[in-house]
Amino acid sequence: MVGTTLEDIRQYVTSLSSDAGRYYLVCGRTGEQPVPAAGLSFRNRPVARAAARATEQYRAALRRYDPSLPTYDVIVCERNREPAGDSPNSSSESTRERAEQSTAPERPASTESFGDGSLIDFCHAVAGAVFEAIAVSAHDDLENAIMDTYFDVAERIEHTDELCLCLLESMAAEMAVLDPTEQRDLLLGAARRLPASPPAEDPLESTLAQLQGSALLGAYTIRSRTVEPGTGARSWTVTIDDYALDEPVPNAGNGGIVTLPISLELLRRSPSRNLAIAGAETGAETGAETGAEADAETGVECGSDPSTYRATVTTDPMDRSRGLVLASGVTR
Repeated sequence: MVGTTLEDIRQYVTSLSSDAGRYYLVCGRTGEQPVPAAGLSFRNRPVARAAARATEQYRAALRRYDPSLPTYDVIVCERNREPAGDSPNSSSESTRERAEQSTAPERPASTESFGDGSLIDFCHAVAGAVFEAIAVSAHDDLENAIMDTYFDVAERIEHTDELCLCLLESMAAEMAVLDPTEQRDLLLGAARRLPASPPAEDPLESTLAQLQGSALLGAYTIRSRTVEPGTGARSWTVTIDDYALDEPVPNAGNGGIVTLPISLELLRRSPSRNLAIAGAETGAETGAETGAEADAETGVECGSDPSTYRATVTTDPMDRSRGLVLASGVTR
């Protein structure tokens, strides 16, 4: 079970960490902190090296399901290092250790984004966090269902770069059978396993910027922001272009656009809020304003471009969360 393996590795890496530690892990080529060690510090170099080996095992577990997952050159760095003349052992440090210290800048424990900025790395960070959340939930049969769906779809994929998208689509298709409350619990559990995000004045703006930076979507525009008097429900009307997960998911009723990464990012930034996404329509439809009445909390209007989505997203809706993994009602 890949989820159990990932959860065990993460717990091991976390157990090695120390709030007072001076050592941390980065990729020697990109300077990014690799999940599951992102934001963690370690008390000495040997412990940090053990965490680095476990981090490489973590990514290797995911790579079994998608060979396109990037390989990180995980190295150990030290922060707040004393001047060389002040340390009696400084002259004996190896060239490798000196190189590790100067390779990348210090990263804060709380970071707005995660991954190396690539679509593949973002998708697998999301998938890994969701698998971990599933592994410690009551839905232990869900992981096998996800992988069965993934393998069935992956056999028909010609380009390996698309496998990471298939993994998210498979997750969304299988999680859609759960109650919305169960979906939200799993996504909240997954969000806690990603690097912490500072509170955002506009969580949707931050979310879309993260997804754009990871190449999951092209351009986006936030047209309006409103707050419902009396309830505090907050709404945004946005336009999203070139969404990488815009294909309807097979076996999802009448089709559905994957909203899982959008919901996960919003919940990472606003974990105390409910969220509803429903009634998604695309620009391939008639161009009428039918999407606006699709849902009282969140509807998606259609536009002139098949790859464009105009959506109204509301946090803290009056009733329960919905459409957290799939937005149904898509017509092509």
